[in-house]
Amino acid sequence: MSAILIEKLCKSFGGQPVLRDVSLQIEHGEFIAVLGPSGCGKTTLLRTLAGFEVPESGTITVGDRCYSAPGQHLAPEQRDLSIVFQNYALWPHMSVAENVEYSLKIKGMDRAIRQQRVDAALELVGLHGMGARKPADLSGGQRQRVALARCLVTRPQLVLLDEPLANLDVHLRAAMEEEFTRFHQHAGATLIYITHDQHEAMALADRIVVMHAGEVMQFATPQTLYRQPANEMVARFIDDGRVVPVSDIEPDGAGQAWVTLFGQRHRLRASPDQRVRPDGNVCLHAPDLQPVAEDQPGFCADVRRVVYRGSYRQLEMAPVADPHSRLALFLSPDRLVSTGDRLRLSVSDGWVIPS
Repeated sequence: MSAILIEKLCKSFGGQPVLRDVSLQIEHGEFIAVLGPSGCGKTTLLRTLAGFEVPESGTITVGDRCYSAPGQHLAPEQRDLSIVFQNYALWPHMSVAENVEYSLKIKGMDRAIRQQRVDAALELVGLHGMGARKPADLSGGQRQRVALARCLVTRPQLVLLDEPLANLDVHLRAAMEEEFTRFHQHAGATLIYITHDQHEAMALADRIVVMHAGEVMQFATPQTLYRQPANEMVARFIDDGRVVPVSDIEPDGAGQAWVTLFGQRHRLRASPDQRVRPDGNVCLHAPDLQPVAEDQPGFCADVRRVVYRGSYRQLEMAPVADPHSRLALFLSPDRLVSTGDRLRLSVSDGWVIPS
C-alpha cells in the first residue's frame, strides 16, 4: 500500500527556505495535484519525494517504509516509484518498445514476460503497433504516452508526474487529461501530479495541495478550494477569485453570515467557526454576480474592461462604492457592453474568508 505521510519537511538552497514544515497525509490510490505559482516549492517537494534532494528535517514515509528521516535517506533507485518528466526523457536511439522495456530488462525479468508487459502497456496508452518506431517519429502527445507506458509497465505503487503536459498544445493537453485519468484507473497507484495549471489540477485530482512560498496553504478537494478557500492567497489563486472587503460580520453559527458589502447587507456562506468581526474579506467568483434592473436590489459598478471569450464576454467591474476593488462578471456574447458603461449587479453567492 502506498499511503504517504509527510511530516514537517524542510529544505533550503543557499540559506533560502524552499520547503517550510510541509506536512501531508495522502491515502493509497489518491490522485493528488500540487499546485502553486512559480517558485512555491512544488518541484522541490517532488524531487524530495523521489530522493533526488535530501531534506534538512522532517520525515517521509510511504506505506511501511521510511524514505527520509533525520540521519536516514533512501536512494532513488531503492524507492518503489516511477517518474514521468515534463520533457519525456526518452532514449532517442531506442525504439518505443525498447524504451518501455528498459527498466524491466535492468531488473533481469524474463524476456517473454517483458514482452507481454510491454505489449499490454502500449495497448493501454493507445500505441499498439508502434513499438518499432523511434521517439523522433512520434508527436508530442505520443511521446508522452510512451513515457506513461514506461511508467505503467513497472507497476509502481507511487507515480510522480512533473508538469507532464507543459510542452503540449491546448488540444493535446485536453486529450492527455483523459489519458491520465485512464492511467490512474488502471495503475491503481498513488499519483502525485505537479502543475502550475489550476484547470488541469481541478479536472484531474481527487485533492489538491496549494502551495505558496514553500508552505501548504490548503489541502482539499477542488470543490472545497473553489467554494471555501482557507485564506486570501487561495481565494485569489483558484479560478481568478476576487477578494473584496466587508464590514460588520455577524455569523449565524450555521454556515452563513451577514456582512456589509458595498454599503448593503448580504447573507453569504461562512465557516461555522466564523467569529463576529468589525471587518474582513469575502471571495466572489464571476458566476456569483448577475446584472439586474435598476429598480431591483443591488449595487452599481462600472465596466473597466471587456474581453471576448467566444461563448461569453468577461467584464472587469469596479464597484462605485469601492472603485479600487475589481470584480469579474460573465455575460452572454450577444449582450453588447462597452468600457465605461454602468451596470447594477446582485450577489447570489460568496464566501467569508476565515479570519
